[in-house]
Amino acid sequence: MRIKKFSKNKSYSISEKNIFWMKYAINLANLAYLEKEIPIGAVLIKNGRVIGIGWNQCITLKDPTAHAEIIAIREGAKSIKNYRIENSHLYVTIEPCIMCIAAIKQARIKKVFFGAKNKKNSTDMFLKFLKTYKIKKKFQVFNGILEKECSKYIKLFFKNIRKKNY
Repeated sequence: MRIKKFSKNKSYSISEKNIFWMKYAINLANLAYLEKEIPIGAVLIKNGRVIGIGWNQCITLKDPTAHAEIIAIREGAKSIKNYRIENSHLYVTIEPCIMCIAAIKQARIKKVFFGAKNKKNSTDMFLKFLKTYKIKKKFQVFNGILEKECSKYIKLFFKNIRKKNY
């Protein structure tokens, strides 16, 4: 499995649709930021419409699994009344962690788009995880959509934590 990075020099170009949905996810990350949660937002799309949204709510809900992706997937499954959310696309501001990637696989989401890399939970670790357990991936992953905008709130959040402004 390779992660395809959007760039001007490669054949993967960013469409207006990708930018629109990533901006939607960024707005959700802002909600998390305002709630003093780690600012990550996710939006789940099927057939061109929103079926699930989420932002990190681990602190608010006192739930370590309340990541943006998990919440969006739960909403999406309820919305379509099926735990298999085939042919859907998930837009996430920051690269998903292993827990979220496992949920994405179980939900059978077709494509995952994320903006900024997660330096603590890098995809390299995820790729090693897939190889070690011989898990076949069933989805495509793309990154680099509005990367700077996606990392804005997370950088600000941790800067405030270090300065104890939160």
